[in-house]
Amino acid sequence: MRPVFRVKTPGAHTTIQDRGRFAYQHMGVPVSGALDPFAFRVANMLVGNPLDAAALEITFAGPQLEVLSQADIGITGADMRAWANGNPIHCWQSVRIQPGSILIFGQAREGCRTYLAVNGGFHVPTIMGSRSTYSAGRLGGLEGRPLKAGDILMMGAGELLRKPRRLPWRPRYPDAITLRAVPGPQDDYFVTDMGIFFSSDYTVSSLANRMGYRLEGPSIQRDPGCPESIVSEPSITGNIQIPPDGKPIILLVEQTIGGYAKIATVITPDLFKIAQAKPGDNIRFWRVSLEEAHHAYRRWSAFVEDIEGAIQDF
Repeated sequence: MRPVFRVKTPGAHTTIQDRGRFAYQHMGVPVSGALDPFAFRVANMLVGNPLDAAALEITFAGPQLEVLSQADIGITGADMRAWANGNPIHCWQSVRIQPGSILIFGQAREGCRTYLAVNGGFHVPTIMGSRSTYSAGRLGGLEGRPLKAGDILMMGAGELLRKPRRLPWRPRYPDAITLRAVPGPQDDYFVTDMGIFFSSDYTVSSLANRMGYRLEGPSIQRDPGCPESIVSEPSITGNIQIPPDGKPIILLVEQTIGGYAKIATVITPDLFKIAQAKPGDNIRFWRVSLEEAHHAYRRWSAFVEDIEGAIQDF
């Protein structure tokens, strides 16, 4: 374990995340973890880390980091135009950085969240089985909060790569997104307006964070006789709540229960798209059956498992 970065400026919202904190939702502790699990996974692969190693999740605009130790880093996700001492750093490949360098991230030009992995992972205490930051609960990460100026980030034990690595193609994050969703679990509350929901354009509002994304667009009304709320029940990432004003809210990784009826649920293979959506982006929902969702999940899982074989030395 040794220091790898000193935070000069923290960026808009930069936290330490891993795959998540599971098995504690019944205690009110959300899963947390990387919002874009695909970009997070590839970042760790690029530097030879275990898939659950902690990385930085950088939102909207990035930090400035002083390099304290030689290390290999991998940057994936949103394009924030990273630079080291004035030289551009390419995303989706490993890069060796040297002590004394200044690593600078700009503002996201495509997508919303960037992931920075370092060989050995970022070393912070494991809390309830995870290093992920849950800011609202002051739990995990670095003192349970986003990074701030002056923080020293430690790296775990990890070997430098013998050769740099890269993903031979780059994912794109368009500002018009289609999300596949399965109706329910309370779809019977919205029989009349279900067609409106699946045929309308929505816009990501400024109320978008790790708890959920509130959308602007046509209001969805409950059918006559249906109550405004339900008995609070467990929620999962991708549930789409309809509050009394009718504006959909996509629930994400820092939510455990909810008392509003849920019209539909975004399927797992499309969750990374939400993580990379930013305020002003356009969202449409595409209705799929549960069987179609299962098929899409199997295909997505196979694709993700094959990614390591696609990464090349160069």
